[in-house]
Amino acid sequence: MTDTASIAVRPAWQQALAQSIRDPRQLAETLSLPADWVAAHSPARELFPLQVTRHFVSLMTPGDCDDPLLRQVMPHQDEYKEAAGFTTDPLAEQQSSQPGLLHKYRSRVLVILRGGCAINCRYCFRRHFPYADHHFGPQQRAELINYIRQDAAINEVIVSGGDPLLATDEQFTRLLDELEQLPQLLRIRIHSRLPVVLPERLTDALAQRLAASRLQAILVIHANHPREIAPQLQERLQAWVNAGITVLNQSVLLRDINDDAATLAELSERLFAARVLPYYLHQLDKVKGASHFAVTDAHACAIAAQLRALLPGFLVPRLVREIAGEPSKTPLELTLV
Repeated sequence: MTDTASIAVRPAWQQALAQSIRDPRQLAETLSLPADWVAAHSPARELFPLQVTRHFVSLMTPGDCDDPLLRQVMPHQDEYKEAAGFTTDPLAEQQSSQPGLLHKYRSRVLVILRGGCAINCRYCFRRHFPYADHHFGPQQRAELINYIRQDAAINEVIVSGGDPLLATDEQFTRLLDELEQLPQLLRIRIHSRLPVVLPERLTDALAQRLAASRLQAILVIHANHPREIAPQLQERLQAWVNAGITVLNQSVLLRDINDDAATLAELSERLFAARVLPYYLHQLDKVKGASHFAVTDAHACAIAAQLRALLPGFLVPRLVREIAGEPSKTPLELTLV
């Protein structure tokens, strides 16, 4: 089979992924950005590579260097700044004794199914994570099943990454087939940014397989700004919700991107119109290279209070911080008491 023929039979989402933009100059040309501005910030790609799907780029405003979606992915010279408390492993995850497996919370176990992602968000708390040391293949899958079988308290598997939806439908099905054999499990939860940046990844086939599972399926997407809720995403989410899959959203509070109540309220409204419930609003994890995105706790709590006044309670995401070693997310207001 020729290379061209091989590409032709790949799923649409894989073909779209292959067309991702990885060069700042290409991004600049696509969005008509000033060449000198791009040249000033491009060196930061050496700290963390640029990668963004063409779909996500299509949601940006051409010529706007301050576009809130562009700011999430474009390398920036501020990434070189050293900031107190910002480290390469802010949640102390890199010393896990079991590769590909994180057991942070008593009843849930997290699986790093895939190390890559379709988009490199500059604030990613795992931007320094050694994915090469956490490969998840057949051996790791067997070890996961054995680990869960020996701990009756585990009733939920969280599939994460990187981005777990970089796995194919067939790979997901193999994992699901084995998880379903463990009677203690009740749920499988998928945490993914791919639906937002590559909506075609939400295939009907995977939705139907999850819907047929005895395990209750939850999809947690990651959108930070109302413009990320595009018509293509709404269409694919509709199919998944109609299949019986619960869909939630989590966001990260980011300076000059979504750190105001009006933007976050609009995001919640657009999510709910797409049949997605707001879940968490995370205070930034202190990962090295992302300090310029940080919002003070006082400002974050003020925004949360404004959201409660603007929205019905079911549309207000819980403002939380993740603290290494803690058994759960910590509501931010409790840390200020």
